[in-house]
Amino acid sequence: QVQLVESGGGLVQPGGSLRLSCAASGFTFSNYAMSWHRQAPGKERELVAAITRTGSRINYADSVKGRFTISRDNTKNTVYLQMNNLKPEDTAVYYCNAQRLPRESYWGQGTQVTVSS
Repeated sequence: QVQLVESGGGLVQPGGSLRLSCAASGFTFSNYAMSWHRQAPGKERELVAAITRTGSRINYADSVKGRFTISRDNTKNTVYLQMNNLKPEDTAVYYCNAQRLPRESYWGQGTQVTVSS
């Protein structure tokens, strides 16, 4: 049974930091590209950051470049999202995704991040 379980969300003040984790099970983690997405109320889900199977390539949305860092530990079957200098516009539900082309794609249940003073 495939599972992706996100954790680490919460309420943080502007300028603060959070570290999200996504623990994977039920599949061979190292065979999958991983990514973080977010969805704010009334908006479409958007890609935040992506990392290839080995971590050799990483991409970020322009809105988070220089503030967020995606990483993975294939020995722990976990992908992380370090979020620094958080802004109110980062408020959203954050989801992790595992993907293996051409069609395999799994989603976690999401974790809420709220940036507010």
